[in-house]
Amino acid sequence: MFNRAGHALLFCLLLLNGSTGPKAPAPPLRYPATGRSPEILALYEAWFGLPMHIDVGYSSHDLSVIKKQIRHAKKLGISAFVVDWYGDREPFIDESYSLMQETAAKKHFHVAMMYDETEAEVGATDEAIADFAMFHDKYLAPGAPGRDAYLTYDGRPIIFIFPKGGHTNWDEVRAYVNKWNPAPLLIYENLPGKYVDAFDGYYAWISPGKPGWAPNGSNWGEQYLSEFYQTMRDKYSQKMIVGGAWAWFNDSKASWGLNRHIAARCGKTFADTFNFWRSYFPANDVMPFMMVETWNDYEEGSDIERGIPTCGGPQIKNLLKTFPPSAEEPASN
Repeated sequence: MFNRAGHALLFCLLLLNGSTGPKAPAPPLRYPATGRSPEILALYEAWFGLPMHIDVGYSSHDLSVIKKQIRHAKKLGISAFVVDWYGDREPFIDESYSLMQETAAKKHFHVAMMYDETEAEVGATDEAIADFAMFHDKYLAPGAPGRDAYLTYDGRPIIFIFPKGGHTNWDEVRAYVNKWNPAPLLIYENLPGKYVDAFDGYYAWISPGKPGWAPNGSNWGEQYLSEFYQTMRDKYSQKMIVGGAWAWFNDSKASWGLNRHIAARCGKTFADTFNFWRSYFPANDVMPFMMVETWNDYEEGSDIERGIPTCGGPQIKNLLKTFPPSAEEPASN
């Protein structure tokens, strides 16, 4: 079902951190991994080249860049890019997505859409349904360019959702997409809430947890991930569970930034978040996906595309040998 080229590179990272086994007995997962470890995905931002975003040295419409990114990701064991998508609100990003899906199909890679919900209070549900209809007809319908590259589980396309305004009635959206053949799996951020029956699963996202953002970035997300995995495993094993891993976070370059930080800790933040799931899932019942957050969000400082800082430490450098080191964070962090 999924391309596993290069998967061994990140699989060795998974094996380097020991597992303590599940914390409590739980029913078998309804959506387990197809192998011995989760498939590795990476969140991809496709807006570079737009004046409102920072200049990172490339355009998201450059095919040579897209091809290079796919080659790089595959070498790291990443199976798919999850592309942030806004419907017809952002035509530039829609064109980026189109180029990514067509290129992924040619390069034996996969792609999925993460729907960015509108922040508008009025008409959010109608807009979501219209956007989903547009996406289906353009990218998932039979004959759509690159359709075979779309990420699926048991033949069902996987759509991630990033909440914004919180004004969408997801029960209505669910009723609409249930008419598709096959109906998609809808995966929402964080733990289940109001529309639990509308979603097929949930994914973890970058967060310091209840301790909050520390000025020095020391709250890397241990409490958050512990609560996410424990709750999903114990109470929602019938839902798809998608783990989250991040290397760092610094939104100082973003026009919307709030001075939030998670320190790279010389590569340890990535190692810890990447392996944290092992304490909650036994080897014979593993969640299906792990999403690296992010591939290239340079504005919020969570990118891994150009490397993860290791500060020269031999143990961490060996642990993260699949990623090139970066000099952007001083060793004192």
